[in-house]
Amino acid sequence: MDKFLVEVSARHIHLNREDMDILFGAGSELHPMKELSQPGQYASEEKVTLVGPKGKSSVRVLGPLRPETQVELSLTDARSLGVKAMIRESGDLEGTTGDLTLVGPAGEKAITCGVIAAKRHVHMTPADAERFGVENGEIVNVKIDTDGRSVVFGDTVIRVSEKYALAMHIDTDEANAAAISGTAEGTIIKL
Repeated sequence: MDKFLVEVSARHIHLNREDMDILFGAGSELHPMKELSQPGQYASEEKVTLVGPKGKSSVRVLGPLRPETQVELSLTDARSLGVKAMIRESGDLEGTTGDLTLVGPAGEKAITCGVIAAKRHVHMTPADAERFGVENGEIVNVKIDTDGRSVVFGDTVIRVSEKYALAMHIDTDEANAAAISGTAEGTIIKL
């Protein structure tokens, strides 16, 4: 069976232009530090402090800027901050909660929505989807073999676009469950 890269996505934030200006100053720009596996996406040098009812945490800003500010946490991260993170696909923010204050070097902003735990997903091109026999939005299981902690992750959404590179993204809680540090390989198991 075909295998693909499984990457661990740690807590981070995506900012819109308005919030970038508030947190880092009017007209400020992100400074790419490291390219990510998805084309055009990068980890920036900039960080934001999240302040919640129970604690605070520093998160890296991922670029480029987006239409909406979105905080992506593991469920453990959310509990330690005292907020609820709904399991959602990236960009699906309607009805989400927030209750966080974002603190940057130039200012701060309280948010009441936009906190999610990203639904695990596999990015693929249309050619990849054809090869794996799946469609955009399809829910599959993914088997990940590790030394002593192999797992099958259910409820994994397939995301297909010409703009994607083949890779599965899981959060740190999911990686810990499978004893993954760094990357691993996955195999799709059709439902």
